[in-house]
Amino acid sequence: MPDALDLLRTRRSVKPAELSEPGPSPAQIDTLLGIASRVPDHGKLAPWRFIVFAGEARLKAGEKIAEAFAADHPDAKPEDIVFERSRLARAPLVVAVVSRAAPHVKIPEWEQVLSAGAAAMNLVNAAYALGYAASWITEWYAYDRRVLEALGLSAHERIVGFVHIGTPIRHSEERRRPALAEIVTRYGD
Repeated sequence: MPDALDLLRTRRSVKPAELSEPGPSPAQIDTLLGIASRVPDHGKLAPWRFIVFAGEARLKAGEKIAEAFAADHPDAKPEDIVFERSRLARAPLVVAVVSRAAPHVKIPEWEQVLSAGAAAMNLVNAAYALGYAASWITEWYAYDRRVLEALGLSAHERIVGFVHIGTPIRHSEERRRPALAEIVTRYGD
């Protein structure tokens, strides 16, 4: 297991198409989701939930994505439909992080959404801690109500992201990160 600071210092997103088997075992998936749920949660609302797509379920959900795509693109080529159908099958495991943020007498919705985002980031970091790689993405279908309803989301729920998890097929190169001088100000200086 990598040192926590080293993991956070070196974590790098890996494109879903560059993730392959093996993916996490069922016990590891439970570990990932347990860690993902250990985030700041003002009011203990658990304003997020997870949808796990593994095995054939990835293609079953992909059918719903392809149907929505085909309805919007009647002239789409067969290979485009195949691509859309395989959106959630590019990695061995995909976890949708769902925001359940809702009006509350004390807890602003914005804090609830941030908690869901923290859950997604915890999931990504946990995947790396277990020796896998991950990519947190949304793409068009994360905003399409037809797809969301087909995946079981209620009207007030939104996708924070689809976290693709698997074994990287190659080492990812580091990209430029902003210099601290570009993103940090010190109040009172």
